[in-house]
Amino acid sequence: MSSQFNYPLDHLRELAENVLHIAKTRGATECAVEVSEGGGMSVNVRRGKVETIEQNQDKGVGLTCYLGKKKGHASTSDFSLKALEDTVQAALDIARFTSPDEFSGLPEDEFFEREPMDLKLYKPWNITADEAIEFARRAEDAAFAVDPAIRNSDGASVSVQHAQFISANSRGFMGGYPHSRHYLTVAPIARVRREMERDDWYTASRDPKKLAAPEAVGEYAARRALSRLGARKISTRKCPVLFEAPLAGGLLGSFVQAISGGALYRRTTFLADSLGTQVFPSHVSLTEDPHIKGAMGSAPFDEEGVRTRQRDVVRDGIVQGYFLSTYSARKLGMRTTGNAGGSHNLVLSSALTKRGDDFERMLKKLGTGLLVTDLMGQGINYVTGDYSRGAAGHWVENGKIVYPVGEITIAGNLRQMFENIVAIGADRISRGTKTTGSILIGEMMIAGS
Repeated sequence: MSSQFNYPLDHLRELAENVLHIAKTRGATECAVEVSEGGGMSVNVRRGKVETIEQNQDKGVGLTCYLGKKKGHASTSDFSLKALEDTVQAALDIARFTSPDEFSGLPEDEFFEREPMDLKLYKPWNITADEAIEFARRAEDAAFAVDPAIRNSDGASVSVQHAQFISANSRGFMGGYPHSRHYLTVAPIARVRREMERDDWYTASRDPKKLAAPEAVGEYAARRALSRLGARKISTRKCPVLFEAPLAGGLLGSFVQAISGGALYRRTTFLADSLGTQVFPSHVSLTEDPHIKGAMGSAPFDEEGVRTRQRDVVRDGIVQGYFLSTYSARKLGMRTTGNAGGSHNLVLSSALTKRGDDFERMLKKLGTGLLVTDLMGQGINYVTGDYSRGAAGHWVENGKIVYPVGEITIAGNLRQMFENIVAIGADRISRGTKTTGSILIGEMMIAGS
């Protein structure tokens, strides 16, 4: 792909300015607009043969118009003047027929990021389809080379994505930038006699130079699949549980959801009114840093143009802040935290973690218990915190993996699980906007045979 964009960023700025002007002349009291375009390529290879090659190219204008406290939203993929006029009119027509909401409206002027920093979020990958196919084949070939028991594959995929946008509103905010996101994933299948097990692994980065080598991704994915062969169903019991780092990120995600604006003002979370309260042990902290250059979760401002900032979300186990947009903050009588659109580069850590607390050391801390490497189902009740999910992993005795485990359910309550975090490993991994090591929970219920 020699050229990623069809329009210069200045052209998107002009379109945004035109939309704001049209909205103002047609009676909007306030207006916010985002103009974007993006494109990319994805290829999928299975058993060395090309299954799909997809090219995508998208563009769009999305705007929200206010008539006092009444709001309407409309969008178009047509950049022509008539289309922009029609879209503005559609948003205004919708606003006229909606009920007023005292909490709606643009953020206050003091919150806007007027001088956004360059966080180096755009690293193009000028790779051809043939080169992407070869990249995927290298990963899959490496998986097959690990062991003859790797008999099949769900394929290897490469995705290359580039996008740019301009966000603007009638209060004078305007900002935007190009950004990229690339990944490689492979999913080998191990088979011995009639037993088959599948696993996968992936690498993702804004910078293609920071992707893991395809051979390393394929080999690790294969070893994960092989390790699942011969799984047993253990008896029902209570025991310590170690969540492997990629799954530990899911636990962190559950905490983020529980203290996010929508759940808080609707009172649909077990962590309502948790600000200033002890939710984790005193050795646990959670930081948010939106300004790490090149990171997946970085952004100088959120989806509303509100400046993002570094902060402690949890300090010494105590909740210091929520994840709020302008609307949810107003509903709660608080200030926006710059999280319209989600969290930014969260890092969960423990004051007890030592540099040598790698995965092997975490197994020793587990002692005898369950290592969870896969979870199934969506069994989380955020109103009560009750947690119950299908699981697979390995039984560990005296800090050593003894055999794989499958067809079990792990259960607990998120509040109690958070309170019962014994250790967080130094084996950190980043998944999306979240970074954490493996998490050891002191005790959970295991439902088995």
